[in-house]
Amino acid sequence: MRPRVVCGIAAAVALFATACGSGGGGSASITAQPVPAAGYPVTVADCAGKETTIAKAPTRIVTSNAASLELLLQLGAGDRVIGTGFPPGKGTLPSALAEQGAKVPVLGDKAVPKEKLLGSGADLYVDTFGAMPMMGGATGPSEAEFAAAGIQHVYLLSTACAGTPKAAKAPRTDLAGIEDDIRRLGAVTGTAARAEELVTGMEKRIGEVRTALAGVPEDKRPSYFVFDFDAGTKQPVAVCGRQVANAVITQAGARNVFADCDADFKPGSWEDVVAKNPDWIQLSVRNRGSEEATRKAYDDAEAFLRSFPATQGLKAVQEGRFVRLGSEVTTIAGVRNADAVRQIAATVHPDLVKNGQ
Repeated sequence: MRPRVVCGIAAAVALFATACGSGGGGSASITAQPVPAAGYPVTVADCAGKETTIAKAPTRIVTSNAASLELLLQLGAGDRVIGTGFPPGKGTLPSALAEQGAKVPVLGDKAVPKEKLLGSGADLYVDTFGAMPMMGGATGPSEAEFAAAGIQHVYLLSTACAGTPKAAKAPRTDLAGIEDDIRRLGAVTGTAARAEELVTGMEKRIGEVRTALAGVPEDKRPSYFVFDFDAGTKQPVAVCGRQVANAVITQAGARNVFADCDADFKPGSWEDVVAKNPDWIQLSVRNRGSEEATRKAYDDAEAFLRSFPATQGLKAVQEGRFVRLGSEVTTIAGVRNADAVRQIAATVHPDLVKNGQ
């Protein structure tokens, strides 16, 4: 069942009548910032359907990681973010957001420690991964503890719900869930108009690709494997049908070789990859903080596939059919998923789609 967002009539009006900035150039501050008053209350649900009602615009937000931080910066709510976990590495954020993102206080190099989150003074916590245990074996705050601290807890459902038992069993083939997350976060933060601008831009870019590939039948679309180099080379990780990346790959006119596994991620084997013999392999690495270091990571990933006995005979390896595209824009929900669609499409369908960057 699709997650529900319930807003007043004013929220719908705000989609067209409220203008918000892009979030670039400002600085993070622990001082409450002026925020829009229209559009409240807003009711959002978690992965299990439990609803949370936001009565007014939050002024002190903590994000669980760089993905939710980036979305708030894109929405123009970055001046209300007082801390984050899993901070963006140098070079990870788009250049227009990098300066502001770098000024957001880091509350945890990985997950925000429970005590620090509860004592942060936040009124909203935006959670990318939901019930995933906190790093170091400890669990995150309970909903009762969030309530006692005065912190409301909302999720990016497209990533938080994908691995849960209640997630839809069918493979995810479009970016509707990501677009819903953007609209939902826009409603929660009073930036609904900006959210609609971002979604409209994504739909335009994806629509252009879809139109260009309309004449390519399903059985003629190339098979595609995401090689998560940073997850290790001993045992590959299968990016399955519920994952955001499956939608990105599908919209780009390719066929994820592991679309049929009923999960978001799943431990795989090189024997499985060899049996699939993909037409294209994405060298998926995380941004290393500089073009040179990131390029070396891509080079290392390619060198591994060319030298590893199990993979050196694969069709994609033999023909050099590699897509160099970062993990961040492929497997985590965000505005740049649309750019990833275009880049993959321009690489695997170069005669039909141009300007993949």
